[in-house]
Amino acid sequence: MSENAKLASGGITGHLYSQTAPMIVGVAAMMSIGLVDAYFIGQLGSTPLAAIAFIFPITVAISSLGVGVMVGINSVVSRALGAGDMDRAHRRASFGILFAIAIGIVFAVALYSLADPLFRLMQADPETLPLIRTYIQPFALGLPLLLATMGVNGVMRAQGEARKTLMVSLTFAITNWILDPILITGAFGFEGFGIAGAAYATIIGWACGVACAFWLLGRTKLTFRPRYAARTDPVGSTKEILKVAAPAAFSNAINPIGLSVLTALVAIEGQAAVAGFGAAGRLQSFAVVPLLALSGSIGAIVGQNWGANKPERAREAFAKAAMFCVIYGLATALILALTADYIAGFFTDEKAVRQQFVSYVYIAAWGYAGFGLLIVGNGVLNAVDRASFALLQSAARVFLIMMPFAWLMRGSMGADAIYTAELIANIVGGACAVLLVWWTLKAKSALH
Repeated sequence: MSENAKLASGGITGHLYSQTAPMIVGVAAMMSIGLVDAYFIGQLGSTPLAAIAFIFPITVAISSLGVGVMVGINSVVSRALGAGDMDRAHRRASFGILFAIAIGIVFAVALYSLADPLFRLMQADPETLPLIRTYIQPFALGLPLLLATMGVNGVMRAQGEARKTLMVSLTFAITNWILDPILITGAFGFEGFGIAGAAYATIIGWACGVACAFWLLGRTKLTFRPRYAARTDPVGSTKEILKVAAPAAFSNAINPIGLSVLTALVAIEGQAAVAGFGAAGRLQSFAVVPLLALSGSIGAIVGQNWGANKPERAREAFAKAAMFCVIYGLATALILALTADYIAGFFTDEKAVRQQFVSYVYIAAWGYAGFGLLIVGNGVLNAVDRASFALLQSAARVFLIMMPFAWLMRGSMGADAIYTAELIANIVGGACAVLLVWWTLKAKSALH
């Protein structure tokens, strides 16, 4: 075991807390951007709010693909650190960052080119589509900045530098908080750009975030050095990263892809349903922040212990994380169910939109615990080089449970069928994730 693998010794509970607590703040800051966007865009009217509802699953899907790249870098670097191979860790870290930037360029070209047909496929109407276009085109051009940040964060997470990744997230978020009211609705005599202003604020935030990320990375043991990347076999390194990153990216993207399909189904019920569904989705993204943070932090803990040949510590980390998911998920669902109508008032005064918001929260919130178990389970599977298992269970949750139920029951239940489909998929998906992860960790430990 390397002395640089600091998560492979000491108390598991302490590591879970020290790695997750900063990430909770960081992820909350990131997710708050969506809420702030929705608040100021909601002041422009229900049509811009509906446009954001169409955009939301696509931006989440892109971010999820980027997270997959980050997870791949995290996995190969943390296992190298656990095994004590610092030279390999240096090479994989620097190459991984360059790889992430290249992926960002590919994403940017694809989204910019395919935006119109994509949103038409999602049933965006002629009134909403121009608003979508004014946001998505500048957003697409900024994606290399986002992926660069994720590449650097992957390297820092692998080292257990959760506090540094927190600083990156806060830099990005604070920039957005300041710029959103100015660039969207206007301030200080400036009229604002409307919905496009949200995209401009995001891009400027990414630029500040990536500058902060590289500055902080320079203060870790695995700094970015092109010469390290030059000594790396590009084909072999790409395969190693993609072995985890590809299934992890698609696993992370499957949920927003499913959300895109659900949004298209909700659109059949009318614009009010789309606006309410989209606003409630933003709230949900914020409510599950601790679960998302935990799913991100557990990878480095499990990865370093797996690389250090300590499978019993990996199992302990998952068991404690799963317990937290259940307790937090159920408690949050209860709180939101009691306050849903009050919270809806922050987004809109339109009665029909508020009714859809409340209906979604009443039903879907009870699946948060299951969703937490699923994404934490995926974090563990990615860390132990079983990303294909994570992809399989994520795909089954969406394509075998959520989408078929929503489609079959929509005629009799309307939009409630879509909300119920998400609830059932999360409960079943969480239960299956627990069984699959525990079996994987037990089966592999028998080989040690």
